[in-house]
Amino acid sequence: MEIKTLSMIFLINFCYVTLNTIRFMLTMKGSRVVAPLLSMVEISIYVVGLSLVLNQIDKPLNLFVYALGYACGIVVGIKIEDYLALGYIMVTAIVPLNEENHKLPEILREEGYGVTQTIAHGREGERLVLEILSARKSERSLYKLIKEFNDKAFIISYEPKYISGGFWTKKVRERNR
Repeated sequence: MEIKTLSMIFLINFCYVTLNTIRFMLTMKGSRVVAPLLSMVEISIYVVGLSLVLNQIDKPLNLFVYALGYACGIVVGIKIEDYLALGYIMVTAIVPLNEENHKLPEILREEGYGVTQTIAHGREGERLVLEILSARKSERSLYKLIKEFNDKAFIISYEPKYISGGFWTKKVRERNR
């Protein structure tokens, strides 16, 4: 009976935290339907798991298993979030302006990335600044491609909250049809 209870406590908290991580990700991405529905399931699981532990609070092993389920749920939730990689990223890559790097924007465009390029002046001379829009699923490939051209490229990325207009968003709309 004890193993069954401990397994239930672990599994319930594992499921709760995994769902919590996914729901949080969906909330941050602006999901207005799925995130609230998922939160109903999540909180129901949470209440059941917590009641199992609180009803037997005199058993420290229950609390340990509850915490272990929590930790494992976070690990799996992060892996699921990485796998889903929802949304887009905006990457700024800054490389020295030279003949070799000058080919980079066109190569990135051929690979399907949205690229806007500008010339800037840095501490050590002229630089090529590339603003690159990419699906998050392609993030690692993009970094690798940039680094193949210039392994000392300065790269910054962030997730845009709102995207409207431009050549790339038309391509995204066509893909979603």
